[in-house]
This record gives sequence, C-alpha cells and structure tokens, in this order.
Amino acid sequence: MAVKSSASAHAKRSRRKDDGASSLIPKLLKNPKTAMALALLFIDSLLISFIIAYVPYTKIDWDAYMSQVSGFLGGERDYKNLKGDTGPLVYPAGFLYVYSAIRYITGGQVFPAQILFGILYIINLGIVLLIYLKTNVLPWWALSLICLSKRVHSIFVLRLFNDCFAMTLLHAAVASILHQRWHLGLIIFSAAVSIKMNVLLYAPPLFILMLKAMNISGVISALAGAALVQIVLGLPFLVSYPTAYISCAFNLGRVFIHFWSVNFKFIPEPIFVSKEFAVSLLIAHLLLLSVFAHYKWCKHEGGLFNFFCSRIRTCLSTSMSSWPKILKKEHIATTMFAGNFIGIVCARSLHYQFYSWYFYSLPYLLWRTPFPTLLR
Repeated sequence: MAVKSSASAHAKRSRRKDDGASSLIPKLLKNPKTAMALALLFIDSLLISFIIAYVPYTKIDWDAYMSQVSGFLGGERDYKNLKGDTGPLVYPAGFLYVYSAIRYITGGQVFPAQILFGILYIINLGIVLLIYLKTNVLPWWALSLICLSKRVHSIFVLRLFNDCFAMTLLHAAVASILHQRWHLGLIIFSAAVSIKMNVLLYAPPLFILMLKAMNISGVISALAGAALVQIVLGLPFLVSYPTAYISCAFNLGRVFIHFWSVNFKFIPEPIFVSKEFAVSLLIAHLLLLSVFAHYKWCKHEGGLFNFFCSRIRTCLSTSMSSWPKILKKEHIATTMFAGNFIGIVCARSLHYQFYSWYFYSLPYLLWRTPFPTLLR
C-alpha cells in the first residue's frame, strides 16, 4: 500500500513537472519582450554566421596580439619587451591570459578565432538583452536597435578586438549587480579592467552605487576582492618587473596618435597632444560627473554632499540597520551607463572600435529621456 502511494505521488510530481515545462514556452511567448529577445538572438546568430562565412576579415591588431602573446608564452615577463607590429603592449595581464587561451584553442588562425568571437558576440548580446529585460525601460520593438550596428558586428567578428571581451565581462558585471550580487559583480568588473582599462569609466558611478547599497564593511570587502583579482592576474609581472608592468599596463597619461582619433579629429594636432587639452578634458569630466551625481544619482539623498555626509554619520554611528539596501534596477543601469557615456564624451581620443564601449547603452539612455519616440 505504501509502495502504491509513493508511486502515485511520484507520478503526480512528474505530471506537474511536465505541465510546468510545457507551460514555460507559452509563458515566454506571452511576454513580447522575452519573445523578441529570443528572436533577436536567433536572427543575429544567423547573421553572424553569414558575416564570418562571406565577409572578408580585416587585418588590424590580430597579428600584434599574437606577437605579444608569443613573447609572454616564451617566458618574457618584462612588459617593455612585449611588443607587436603596432607597438608595445599597453593592456593589463588579463589580456595576455585571454589571448593566450584563444591562441591555444585556434592555433593563432583567424577563421576559428572568428567563430569564437561570433559565439562571444551572441553571449554578450544575450547578457545585454537580459539587462534590458530586467530594467524594463524599452518597448519590445526597440530591442531590435541593439542589433542594428554594422560596426559592432565588424568589431567582434571581423576585427577580433580585445574590447569585445572587456565589454562582455563589463555587461556581465552590470547584470550581476542588477541581481544584487555586488561582490561577484566587482570581481567580474575587475576582470574586465584587466583586459582593457576603458572599463574604469564605469568606476565613479559604480562607487556611488556601492555606497548606497552596502555598508562600509561591504564596500571595503568588495573593493578588496576587485584588487585581489588585479594582484593575482598581474603577479608574474609584479614579482619580476613591477615598475614596467604598472607603467605600461596602467598608463593613464598615454597620448593617442592624432591620425587615428575620431572624435577630436578637427582639433589641430599640437593642441590635441598638449597637456593643457588633456587637463581641460579631465576637468570637464570631473565637473560633469559631479553635476550628474549631485542632481541625478543622489537626488533623493539631497545631493552629493548630503549623501556623503549621511554615509559618514552612518559609519560613525553604531546602528547599521539601514544597510544593505536594494536599489532599483533602473537606477543602477541608468547611473552606470550615464557615467560611462560622460567619460566617452570627455575622452581625448576615440578609435572606431571604441564604439563598442557605449553602443549597447545608447537605446537605454535615449529611453530614459523625455524626448518623443521619433526623436529618440
């Protein structure tokens, strides 16, 4: 009798599982945004396959990447000696590990690497679509705007730039933070920085969000985790040639070649390379961040100054019951994307591949404005 009852209960549970699985697809399709996201992933997968198969690859930095990786795999640990045909290596250590893995998988051949980057493109698109679905800012049809950039497709599968890995990890960090996984998000964020330093443009708004969401011990532990990632990844170079590694991989004062600049091409070269121009852009960057932080990001806390004062008072008091806080997903994404875009506006030099740094945030930012849909 007991066996019969157990079998009957098991059968009921199995039916419920089957019913749940069979009802999952209709539920997904009932949500037009989810259905649209799945359709876009499928269509873009086909498009990526077509591009790889029929559009000629453009040689830009791949050979330089492979040369730099060859030096690293050959045992070189002095960053000043890791060079390619486009110049010395200027990316942190995470770049070397990623492209060493790519070289191992592809044998340094372009075509299999394109397939790998095609997969990366779809993964990145999936993460971005998840961010848009979670924040629920765009109408369902506007999600298609995320897939309409010819240049971004080219950056991923025809150019094979390291920006692709850096931004995929950055988007993964944003997605983790949207799910309130702050420590995990900071670790992924640090991994993205280790591939390309442009990700640091997200750091100021991210820090403000951390102060809002976590108590001081949480902020310190999250930052310590991010710092640990940098130390572990850079350890072979920090032990051998620390000065060369830090000065080359984290060179914040590097001057880009005027010829390749896109955004300030109209500025005469003597002005473009001048220290005064760089300082002016830095001041503009800091001012814009301060204005947005005061009037937008910390608006409900009474402004930036009041926000910092309240956090200091909280840290000095014995009561920490008001933290951690659950921040709205829309606030997190808006703050992160706007902070990055401010950095883009104030960047001294943008190259064509840098479009991947902010393209995916443009529809989101436009739909956070009061502009009419047609103007957006």
